[in-house]
Amino acid sequence: MADEQKATSPRTKKIFINLIDSYSSECIGKCLCTCIPGASLEEAEVEEENEVTFQIVGTVETRTDKRGSRFSSEEYCELGREELLQRLMECDVIVYNISEMSEQLDEASWAISALHSEINHFGGPKIFILISTVMTWALTKPIDPDDLDVPFTEEDYRRRRPHPNFKEHISVERLVLKMGKTKKSRLSTYVVAAGLQYGMGENIFHYFFRTSWLGEVSNIPVFGPGSNVIPTIHVSDLAGVIQNIIDHKPKTHYLMAVDDSNNTFEDIVKAVSNALGPGKIEKVPKEEAFLIKDFTQGDIDSLSINLRTEAVFLKNRFNIQWVCELGMVASIDHVVKEYRQNRQLLPVRICILGPPAVGKTTVATKICKHYKVHHVTVKDVIAEKIAQLEEVVQMDNQEDESFDTLAAQELLESLKDNMNQNGGPLDDQLVFQILREKLNSKPCRNQGFVLDGYPKTYDQAKELFYGEEEAEDDTRSKMPPFNQNIIPDYVFSLDATDEFLKVRVQNLPECVVEGTHYAQDQFLRHLAEFRDLNSQDETVLDYFDELEIHPEHIEITGDEDSEFLAATEKIIKAVGKAKNYGPSAEEREEEERKNAEERAKLLAAEMEERERKEAEKAARQAVQLEEWSKNLREVKREEQEFLEARSVPLRNYLMKNVMPTVTHALIECCKIKPDDPVDFLAEYLLRNSALVD
Repeated sequence: MADEQKATSPRTKKIFINLIDSYSSECIGKCLCTCIPGASLEEAEVEEENEVTFQIVGTVETRTDKRGSRFSSEEYCELGREELLQRLMECDVIVYNISEMSEQLDEASWAISALHSEINHFGGPKIFILISTVMTWALTKPIDPDDLDVPFTEEDYRRRRPHPNFKEHISVERLVLKMGKTKKSRLSTYVVAAGLQYGMGENIFHYFFRTSWLGEVSNIPVFGPGSNVIPTIHVSDLAGVIQNIIDHKPKTHYLMAVDDSNNTFEDIVKAVSNALGPGKIEKVPKEEAFLIKDFTQGDIDSLSINLRTEAVFLKNRFNIQWVCELGMVASIDHVVKEYRQNRQLLPVRICILGPPAVGKTTVATKICKHYKVHHVTVKDVIAEKIAQLEEVVQMDNQEDESFDTLAAQELLESLKDNMNQNGGPLDDQLVFQILREKLNSKPCRNQGFVLDGYPKTYDQAKELFYGEEEAEDDTRSKMPPFNQNIIPDYVFSLDATDEFLKVRVQNLPECVVEGTHYAQDQFLRHLAEFRDLNSQDETVLDYFDELEIHPEHIEITGDEDSEFLAATEKIIKAVGKAKNYGPSAEEREEEERKNAEERAKLLAAEMEERERKEAEKAARQAVQLEEWSKNLREVKREEQEFLEARSVPLRNYLMKNVMPTVTHALIECCKIKPDDPVDFLAEYLLRNSALVD
């Protein structure tokens, strides 16, 4: 009979998760899609050929975000309530996550109510899981006022009191638990109070990871005293809790999902700072958190929680394959590894070599700016180390016990003595020591570096990058041992002829040459030394070849490219895209401001050029109009003179022969005053026409 039931049971379970393109729901969905139904049951024996994973469907905030498409079989965007209910009815398990999405509170309440109203139309039993937050416990009174270290467990859930900003969350929790009490065989409901989630790229703690990784501040801030205990859980472990609920269908319907850490806020920030950043923290007023754009009001409230918890039911009843059972601090190395992998934060390590005056520093500076990595030169690193030691020496031991001023004083004196004995440069062993320390520093380990013009010989490279790791196979055993954390991933050799380099140095401004090795005698000596070192049996490029880091040669042939843009573009093309954070909001605003200014300048220049051309055109037209008007006046004058000259004979004739007769006719007309003066004049002129010659 049992075998018969097993044969007729559904082979898959369809799980609905809301907003699977958000951090928490996406991570849970990714984990569940790889799980096998019933796998968390200790007595389960699942045959490999019958293994079937959960089928994940869910809503997304926007269709353009395709992160969920990697694990979900269906995605729904902007569904109406009626259509969404139809989708929920098709699923065996409905997971609503309100732990980081307060805007989903109303929809979660509607979803459980709508499902409950359709309970008689279910095709089979359904499970509704609400992922809530421990913030609904934030103001719960201690179990024992005399012993504040006594933790809360699931059994105390009726005593929970929420943070004022999370009262709606606890209302949804109560509604979900209430709806699951009517027909448990048809609809089982569960509430999971999750600790603050971390892992898989981080969430609420991302600001501290990002700030530590960027290395832009000397101390990572802790907002407030930092002594508050923060319940946490790795998001993959939270997914394991959901899997166990689906498989076990426990009788306990309110569960607390937290790890065993009970770390304080200060413990967490310090662990992140030690693993990724400067290793130092600074306690600042809590109000400063409101000035950081990364934090919402809910985030600030969550980071201020002070709650000791213990997930007794999870440990005693569930079969969870914990990722971080002991919490973030104990598993910080694993969490940091996940953080780097999920956010693709990989260091870019580059070495640029070549003869003196070939443009190594110019190219290195541009590469550092493009990839946001650190420019490492021997001269600057030594100067930085000496300045650091001098600063430590001037400190009082009571100011900062983390520095050994006596050891710093001894090292500083040995460095200065060595420089005096050598007339300036340090011995190679001291250079190796200082350079290795720089390359192993957190900023260089996080973002990467461009090593400018060093090492120069095979032996220097072997000593600088020396590592004690054992070779893993026969191929690697043939290589010299090296430190994988500081070895460059890319090596570029800028090549140029001696004639080109000499001409370039000769054309450099005096202000650039003064005080450098570009002075004629020094430059020729350094150039000769470089050629000699690179003609030996084992060169620095041979060292990288042996490590299968094959140097790429870039020929510098013309001085017309004074900015070395061509060489820079070749290096960027070979290295590829940056593997770090894009520009910050402030940097984007600055870039947009600069672009706007450039566009404004360009438009102003175009407008000025247009106005200039229009003014020139108007001036030309005015000159042409003036010339045309002048010519027109001259033509009219000449025509007038011509007409006047032609009219003189006619006037003379009229005055002599016609006008006297007309005058007499008018006089007679005035005397006689005929009825029709016109006819009179006409007849008079006809009668006397013989008088006109």
